[in-house]
Amino acid sequence: MRKIHVFPEVKQLSVYLKELIKSKTDNVPDDKHLSVALSGGSTPKKVFNHISIGENEDLNWEKIRLFWVDERCVPPDDDDSNFKMTRNNLLVNVNIPAENVHRIHGENDPEGEAGRYSKILKENVEPVNGLPGFDIVVLGLGEDGHTASIFPGNESLFYSVKYYEAVTHPQTGQHRITMTGPLINNAEVVIFIVTGRSKAAIVSQILDVSNTTESPASLVKPVKGDLIWLLDVEAAGLLKDVLH
Repeated sequence: MRKIHVFPEVKQLSVYLKELIKSKTDNVPDDKHLSVALSGGSTPKKVFNHISIGENEDLNWEKIRLFWVDERCVPPDDDDSNFKMTRNNLLVNVNIPAENVHRIHGENDPEGEAGRYSKILKENVEPVNGLPGFDIVVLGLGEDGHTASIFPGNESLFYSVKYYEAVTHPQTGQHRITMTGPLINNAEVVIFIVTGRSKAAIVSQILDVSNTTESPASLVKPVKGDLIWLLDVEAAGLLKDVLH
């Protein structure tokens, strides 16, 4: 089921996401954890900051296990690191046990790390439909329609039989590691968080019913879970008949 929510500002969007995570966490059995995969980018950075600043004791971080959708192949203290961004804007402000944080080791050999991280998922994420089944996968959206680190022209990666793949950014040549489509679409809840006027065109292309353009992000269609789009008014500015 696809749901679209539009918020006046990032702060309200962040509150909604936090409450969604809290509602899921509150229903996790005592012997289980909520598995959440995070993305990098400027919008998640703002959202993580809003979620973590101020009162956060109402979120039981001990019940949450964090993973990453993708990572640039850089050390964890590099400014390009998705882990560093999350650490500086979320992790430093919340009481999450270190053993609950499973980062992608971007400093390692990309192919080897993709394999290692896939094993981490097998050991820490409950299987659903024969694959690791995340409770929540949080995605960003590029102006070119990419999501995770699956870019236009590399859509075949979305159908990979591997959980994670080593990839190369088509413009910059930067090496990355990314979650693949089957894992994304196997999640219970997949959430796109998108803000800003610069994203309005691609949001409209993906969400408007008349659209026939395919981009990596348009391939996100959870098999049995929910697909939730959290937008600010600027990102939703060109939407027509899809809001309700």
